[in-house]
Amino acid sequence: MTPYKTTLAAASLAAALLAAPAQAGDFSLAGDLQFHNQVLQFDFSLAQPGVDVKIWTDAWSSGLNFDPTAALWVAEGSDFSLLAEVDDDDTVAPGQGFYDTGFVLPTLAAGAYRLTLGAAVNAARGTWLSQGFLYDDETAIALADWNQPSFDPNANDQKGTRWQLHFSGVDRVSAVPEPASALLLSLGGLALLAAARRRGA
Repeated sequence: MTPYKTTLAAASLAAALLAAPAQAGDFSLAGDLQFHNQVLQFDFSLAQPGVDVKIWTDAWSSGLNFDPTAALWVAEGSDFSLLAEVDDDDTVAPGQGFYDTGFVLPTLAAGAYRLTLGAAVNAARGTWLSQGFLYDDETAIALADWNQPSFDPNANDQKGTRWQLHFSGVDRVSAVPEPASALLLSLGGLALLAAARRRGA
């Protein structure tokens, strides 16, 4: 089973969770990816059809950090259907490095979407998010100890954990809690509820 760790910086997470502007805007988030098979997830939405929506990373920094891969999903019922997956695209915005990634979406229908971000090449196993990712069943390896397929053995690069993710032209963005984080939040809520009941008794 993959260990999970909350990796979003507190300020980034708070900004992401509270962001809900009335019209399309720009959002930036940053944090750390700890393991080779960890996949971060971000929900975003469009109330109206989007024009020139862009999503990109810019933290690869010539191998200082890991080589990211991203997938774009659209909500369908209780699952998400794969729209596109990109390993490398440094043409989306200024500041990207060679192995950064992203999407340029000239038109995007109104709706609910999810962006997944992980280390290359932890690609989707299928066309539904519920099918998971290629490295899901592997024992987690810290990025500092893992050799990505694109690493340079002479430089021992791509060991850093930092990621930066940008959304342009969307209505809101929120980080999806990782399973362990969601479990801790729900357990904490149950403990508070139990304490309140004891005080009321």
